[in-house]
Amino acid sequence: MTSQMCFVSVVHQYKLFTVFILDMMEVKEESQAEVDEKHQIVKINHNVSQKETLKTEDIKCENSFSEDERPADHKRTHSEEKPFTCQQCGKSFTFQSNLNRHKKAHRGEKPHACQHCDKSFPYESQLKEHMITHSEEKPYTCQQCGKSFTFQPALTRHNKTHMREKAYACHHCDNSFQVKGQLKIHTRVHTGENAITCHECGKSFTFESNLSRHKKTHTGESHACHHCDKSFPDKSQLKRHMMSHTEEKPYTCHLCGKSFRDKSSLKLHTRIHTGEKPYTCHLCGKSFRAKSKLKDHTRIHTGEKPFSCHECKKSFRKKVNLRTHMKIHTGEKPHACLQCGKSFSTWSNLKSHIITHSEKKPHTCLQCEKSFTNNTGLETHMRGHTGEKPYICSHCGKSFTSEGTLKKHMITHSEKKPYACLQCEKSFSDKCGLDTHMRNHTGEKPYICLQCEKSFTSKRTLKAHMTLHTAEKPFTCHHCGKSFRMKCNLNSHMRLHTGEKPYTCQPCGKCFSSKSSLKTHMTIHTGEKPFTCHHCEKSFRLKYDLNAHMRLHTGVKPFMCHHCGKSFRTKAKHNIHVRIHTGEKPFTCHECGKSFSFQTSLKRHMTAHSGGNIE
Repeated sequence: MTSQMCFVSVVHQYKLFTVFILDMMEVKEESQAEVDEKHQIVKINHNVSQKETLKTEDIKCENSFSEDERPADHKRTHSEEKPFTCQQCGKSFTFQSNLNRHKKAHRGEKPHACQHCDKSFPYESQLKEHMITHSEEKPYTCQQCGKSFTFQPALTRHNKTHMREKAYACHHCDNSFQVKGQLKIHTRVHTGENAITCHECGKSFTFESNLSRHKKTHTGESHACHHCDKSFPDKSQLKRHMMSHTEEKPYTCHLCGKSFRDKSSLKLHTRIHTGEKPYTCHLCGKSFRAKSKLKDHTRIHTGEKPFSCHECKKSFRKKVNLRTHMKIHTGEKPHACLQCGKSFSTWSNLKSHIITHSEKKPHTCLQCEKSFTNNTGLETHMRGHTGEKPYICSHCGKSFTSEGTLKKHMITHSEKKPYACLQCEKSFSDKCGLDTHMRNHTGEKPYICLQCEKSFTSKRTLKAHMTLHTAEKPFTCHHCGKSFRMKCNLNSHMRLHTGEKPYTCQPCGKCFSSKSSLKTHMTIHTGEKPFTCHHCEKSFRLKYDLNAHMRLHTGVKPFMCHHCGKSFRTKAKHNIHVRIHTGEKPFTCHECGKSFSFQTSLKRHMTAHSGGNIE
């Protein structure tokens, strides 16, 4: 019993000792935890103070950086410092990583290939971004307007349109931009810098996108339209072309409601409303809405014509003019009028033609209220008021109000008549002259006078005829005050004062003041009598003689003397008769100064001086 009690006592004491030891260990652990906690606090405070000591605040953007974040690299984005230079092309970069990426472009290294289109990329990240274009996934969405984008940078640029922040200002022209890269590209417009060069042909470009598009002309890479088999070097061009089949025009002007297939066309159109013309010619100061228009205009000063026809070697300032010209060789006239079936080589010509059916002339001159079917006609007309003649002949220095008039004039120097009639082999300097001539063979007279219903082969002839009804004689001689219905008549009359006779007959050397007089004279040598009476089949050299002859059949005497009421078949006989009333004696003998009313009387008188011999 005694031994059993002793055993219980020992066990009890052991338990008490175990509890004591455990309590002591817990106390020690708590003390250690407190020490560790204090040590951690000290360590954190030390790190914080160390970071505070190392903390760098950028004065430009107030960003903070720790030691491992290298604030010196960030500062280069503000200072535009580019210490890393490519040894091959001299291009500099802000960061070493950008230089490494650039070097792969020289090596042509593109290890990451797309499984869908065989396109390759130097970096895996670029391949991942490219893969989204195949899935048409747009994971980046604007929180304000809901518009989605394929890439994060595109969303970032878009967000700035809501903020209206344009922090990057051009020091040349007051334009501001949201992105620094846009400012850099814009600056090239002022400097004329072509920073990117094609290694194949040496041609330079302002934008990298233009270089990429150009490179495809060397590789032959193209994107084909499955509707019409037309091909394009750039996918974006194909996308715009596809809208011509769908007639989709997603970009609408909020000022007039007109819609466009692409954003650039809308932007260009908007300048019509704002009046903005940002592209100025440094030679004459004229401004333009589009850069392409300035480029075309500059060629007027330089005389450059880079677009040549491979058929006839004729050159043009604009590519669109070459395309139009090529249709002369192919005979292509794809644009047909739905009202009369007439076809045209260009859409603009068809558009101008359609207005002739509606008789609408929407373009009106503010000075004289004359109206025109198209804006080009109005612009040419306005130069008549301003006296501006911007188109100058390089051979003789003569100036003209329109490019078309200059072109016609240039042919007079070359004496070239490229448009030949297939029926009579007569040649013309311009296509318009050939078209008018062809109506003599077909008998077509599409231009009708609304007052007397008389028809004419050309619009010019109708216009001249209309002055008979209005009695308008707008062309006045500043020497004698005589007025004329047509400018060509005034020009011929002016030569009476100047004595100029520029038209010479090659067979006999006789000179004439007008082309029509020479033409009439030439029938003496050829014996040609092209004007035939359909009543008696008698032929005449002059149309005037035929008209006078026709009055024998009709009995018409249109020329009436206002003194006595007597009528005559011809104007010449009318004029001779009027001298009886007026006493006018225009024919003077240069020997004795005696004057006569009629030329026949003068000839009879001259025999007295010549002894009866008159040459």
